Amino acid sequence: MPADVARRSIWSLGWVSFLTDVSTEMIYPLLPAFLTRTLGAGPAAIGLIEGVAETTASLTKIGSGVWSDRVRRRKPLVLLGYAIAAVARPLVAFARVWTQVLAIRFVDRVGKGIRTSPRDALVADLVPPAKRGRAFGFQRAMDNAGAFVGPLVAALLLKLALVDERGVFLVAAIPGILAVIVLLVAVPDRPRPRAPAHSPPAGRESTGPLPGSFWTLIAIFAFFTLANSTDAFLLLRAQQAGVEVWQIPLFWSFFQGVKAATGVPGGALADRVGRVPAITAGWVIYAVAYFGFAFASRPLAVWGLVAFYALFYGLTEGSERAFVADLVPERLRGRAFGIFHAAIGIAALPASILFGFLWKRFSPRVAFLTGAGIALAAAVALLAAGSAIGSAAGRKRGATP
Repeated sequence: MPADVARRSIWSLGWVSFLTDVSTEMIYPLLPAFLTRTLGAGPAAIGLIEGVAETTASLTKIGSGVWSDRVRRRKPLVLLGYAIAAVARPLVAFARVWTQVLAIRFVDRVGKGIRTSPRDALVADLVPPAKRGRAFGFQRAMDNAGAFVGPLVAALLLKLALVDERGVFLVAAIPGILAVIVLLVAVPDRPRPRAPAHSPPAGRESTGPLPGSFWTLIAIFAFFTLANSTDAFLLLRAQQAGVEVWQIPLFWSFFQGVKAATGVPGGALADRVGRVPAITAGWVIYAVAYFGFAFASRPLAVWGLVAFYALFYGLTEGSERAFVADLVPERLRGRAFGIFHAAIGIAALPASILFGFLWKRFSPRVAFLTGAGIALAAAVALLAAGSAIGSAAGRKRGATP
């Protein structure tokens, strides 16, 4: 694919991510208060909902990733995933009990699972290895920019036009549908070349072992994820510290804005200094931020901490995806991204449930300190294994896929 077409495709995919997250984040920051105040759910229920949601998405990513390697076109799976989520997400407006929200989040995350691995593999297919960190950083930055705008739109709607959250949830359907239209019209498909006559039968070229360095990296990522519970708990912490309910969407928007501003620089930094240093720095920031959340008791403190915490995302989101792409050949990228997302999702369920249990049984302080400790241990593990993994990634970048 010509470089200018590839560049336009990356930009268009970025706008799809932007619009999708505008829709998602018009809903997400309002969910904890909606669940607890309107539907009578508690912290444990929130942990269960978010844990199940993210695990569902990640398990679905395995199947979609493997399938995208077996077919010549990735775009149909990406389109299907975005369409499912766009239809399901606004149905939260009609929920009367928290278990209905659980079911809706489940379907929404199935859509996310279907689209994510093929989309990430498509991004990796479009750019050369030396620019992957920046490309993934841009994609995540647009995602986070949408997450910045979405809560602002929600806050304005609640302040000026709508009487409760349910109206916001319905309006969130609009950017979700626009995202599907942009993807359909502005993102060209990229059919991969047909296999040569002497190659394995259709579908067999996408099989074969993934390298040991990839599995080591996945194990370390999954270990870190045990510390990485749902950010919905940050919203509860902000309310505990005195942030007023009407300010919660603004708080969330501020958080996403910092994430958006640091995504591209963080990915570019990983291209320059290496994946391991960038990711390790992000995990250390995570641990320090969680330590701070354990003791934060005033609104100004949580505003400052959430800005610092957002740097973790800027340093790791693009870098982790680029690292995965570095370690595997193009024909196995869909499967590799599926396993990457699945491992994180499987670990996310016990992470969120454990955090909710520690919060309820002991205190928020114990929950945040436990997360900080696990994050530091994962950073040490990555540093210990990083040299061997980084060498393998360098060999892959120097090889022809």
